[in-house]
Amino acid sequence: MNRRTFIHLGLGAVGAGLIGGCAGGLIGTSAGGASTETAWDAAAFHAARRYLPTSFGEIAYVERGRGPVALLLHGFPLNGFQWRGVMAELAPHRRCIAPDWLGLGYTRVAEGQSVAPDAQVGMLIALLDKLGIDQVDVIANDSGGQAAQLLVAAHPRRVRSLLLTNCDTQIDSPPAAVVPVIEAARRGRFAIETFPPQLADHDFARSDKGIGVLCFTYPQHPTDEAIETYFRPLVESPERIRLTDAYAIGLDPNPLAGIEATLKQRGLPVRILWGTGDTIFSPASPDYLDRVFPNSRGVRRIEGAKLFFPEEFPREVAAEALKLWSGA
Repeated sequence: MNRRTFIHLGLGAVGAGLIGGCAGGLIGTSAGGASTETAWDAAAFHAARRYLPTSFGEIAYVERGRGPVALLLHGFPLNGFQWRGVMAELAPHRRCIAPDWLGLGYTRVAEGQSVAPDAQVGMLIALLDKLGIDQVDVIANDSGGQAAQLLVAAHPRRVRSLLLTNCDTQIDSPPAAVVPVIEAARRGRFAIETFPPQLADHDFARSDKGIGVLCFTYPQHPTDEAIETYFRPLVESPERIRLTDAYAIGLDPNPLAGIEATLKQRGLPVRILWGTGDTIFSPASPDYLDRVFPNSRGVRRIEGAKLFFPEEFPREVAAEALKLWSGA
């Protein structure tokens, strides 16, 4: 099967037997002791967004809840809106902060600023310092998991715990499916050829020709408002198009090369939550992470769930986070 840019990333329709349309994991649901708060829609999320001036630019972030801080790191090409359901679930327990990466979402990048992975980590530290936050519990997905590992390696005292969902690892970064994306970005064609067609036709975005079938478990995802919230800022100007491509280019060569030895020295509690329907990252990666982190609390797999499942299964993500934080 062809692995092309997100405009042609279909790998076949979602099988009817993957999860059987389990509605219990969808955004805004609550049962069995889960939070009774509801996820913000796009209008509420936009209204809650703040901008923090740093040397990296004006960092867009949304926060919700109270207590110790949980830092939620989104994937590519999404933004903090990915975490709206998880934030609702965890708001009674943590002050949840979801920033947008340099080059993605609504962050306003300073002129001449790199958007490579090392710069993303520097931005996170600047954000935490400006907010007066010493330590965080990190929850991460996709390229956010890559940044989370770099953060733990370089600034171990800043991270209390780490919950990783499907993401890059030293043995799979960039994954083969993303290489065509990077090549298109180097030609200056990825953003401009990928996102306008999906903004123009949301059903196309949810099809096997867009981001939907490849990255989301359920056919109703991404929703109309998610498509607009994720993709619109990526192509709103020539500079944003350039930055979106630059983000992709920064994923190669492997930003995690050689990090394993350092991660083996980090004793923070780590939990891995992995969707087995993901065809982008290697199915060997969760067990690799489990071996690398000396205080790993093991791997839980969600059968059939695809790459961006934290958006679709916020209750499962929150349950694993609470279990990790309790030391259970």
